[in-house]
Amino acid sequence: MSSISPEAIATVADLAGKSRVAARELALLSRARKDEVLRALADALDAATERIATANAEDLQRGRDGGMPASLQDRLSLTPARIAAIADAVRDIAALPDPVGEIVRGSTLANGLQIRQVRVPMGVVGMIYEARPNVTVDAAGLGLKSGNAVILRGGSAAASSNRVLVAVMRESLAAQGINPDAIGLLDGGGHDAVRALMTARGLVDLLIPRGGADLINSVVLNSTVPVIETGIGNCHVYVDAAADLDKALAITINSKTHRPSVCNAAESLLVHDKVAGDFLPKALTELAGAGVVLHTDERASAIADVAGVPFAIATDEDFATEFHGLEMSVGVVDSLDAALDHVRAFGSGHTEAIVTEDRAAARRWTAEVDAAAVMVNASTRFTDGGEFGFGAEIGISTQKLHARGPMALPELTTTKWIVEGDGHVRA
Repeated sequence: MSSISPEAIATVADLAGKSRVAARELALLSRARKDEVLRALADALDAATERIATANAEDLQRGRDGGMPASLQDRLSLTPARIAAIADAVRDIAALPDPVGEIVRGSTLANGLQIRQVRVPMGVVGMIYEARPNVTVDAAGLGLKSGNAVILRGGSAAASSNRVLVAVMRESLAAQGINPDAIGLLDGGGHDAVRALMTARGLVDLLIPRGGADLINSVVLNSTVPVIETGIGNCHVYVDAAADLDKALAITINSKTHRPSVCNAAESLLVHDKVAGDFLPKALTELAGAGVVLHTDERASAIADVAGVPFAIATDEDFATEFHGLEMSVGVVDSLDAALDHVRAFGSGHTEAIVTEDRAAARRWTAEVDAAAVMVNASTRFTDGGEFGFGAEIGISTQKLHARGPMALPELTTTKWIVEGDGHVRA
C-alpha cells in the first residue's frame, strides 16, 4: 500500500478520538435511556423525510448521469416508504434485548472466587460500505443500542444522502443530551481517507466492510484494524428429485426476483435431471417473463430452446458471478452429490437453498453445505437480520470467527471477565 497523506491520518485520528470519548459515555447508558434515544432518533428521521428524499434525489441524478446500472440505483434509492421502513427498523432495535451486561457464563470456584464473563461494547466500530444509505442508519442504530460509537464511510454515490442522514441523527442526539460524536461520518478525502481508517489500529476497534467483492477484499487484505468479513452472495436454489414443484417454482421466483440487487438473492438455479423436464419449461418461462436474463448449461439450454425462452450458454464465469440484478445461471445436475459439488465449487458461503420432500436429502444438504445460512424449502431472501428477528443487521458475515450469518447486537459486543474475591491471593 502506498503512503497515506498526513492530512488523511490526522482527520481519521481526530474523528476516532472524538468517537472514543463518545463510546465511553455510551457504555454507561442504561437500556431504558438507549431505547428512549433510539425512539426519538426514529421520529427525527420520519420528520426529515422530505429533507432526506431531496438529498437522495441528488445522488440518484448523479448516478443516472454517470450511467449507474438500474440495480445499483435501486440499492441507492430512498423513497418515503423506504425512509419510513428505516425509521421503523430503528424502533425495532429499541425493542430488542440489550446484550450489554449479559452474563455469558459464570461460576464460583472452589476457593470462593466468583468469576463471570460479561458482554461489553466493542468501543469504536468503523463501517466501510457502498451505495446503501440504509446501512448508515442501521449501523448507527445498532451501534447506539450496543454501546458503540460508529464511524461511517459510505460510497461517493450516496454522499448527499449520507450527509443528511448523519446530520439528522447527530442533531437528534445533541437535542437529547447525548454526545453526537457517537455517530461520525468520514466524508471526503478519497482513497487516502479510507486507507487511514483501515490502518487506525488502536483508535478503531473493529472494521466491517459491506459491498462488492473488490471492496471487501481490499479491506480484508489491507486493514490493520480487526475486520469482520461480510461476503458476497453467490446463492443457489437446488430443486431436488423429490421436490414439490409448485413450492420449487415459488421459491425460485421469489429468491431471484423479489429484490435482485441484494446479497441474499439467488444467482444460480440447479435442477435434478429427473424433474428438469417438468420443472424448467415453466420456471424458465416465468423467470424470462420477469425480465431475468438466463445463462443456461447444455441441458438447460435444450429445454429453454424447446420452450421458446431466450438464453445464453452459461460459462464457469457465469456460475461464479454475483449478478446483482435480473440475471441467473441455470444448470441441470444428475444427483444431490453433483449439486453439492457445484455449490462447493461456485458458492460464496452465504446462503444455499434446497427444495425437497426427502428428509434424508434435506439432512445431507444442511450437514454438507458450508454456508452461513442453509435453507430447506424456503427462499434465500430470508437470510436477513430483520427476518431472523434480530432487528436491523449490520451485515452478513461469511467468515467463521466471532460472527457468521446476519450480524446484529450480540455480534457488536465482546466480553470481559469479572473476578471478585475477598482478599484472595494465589498460592
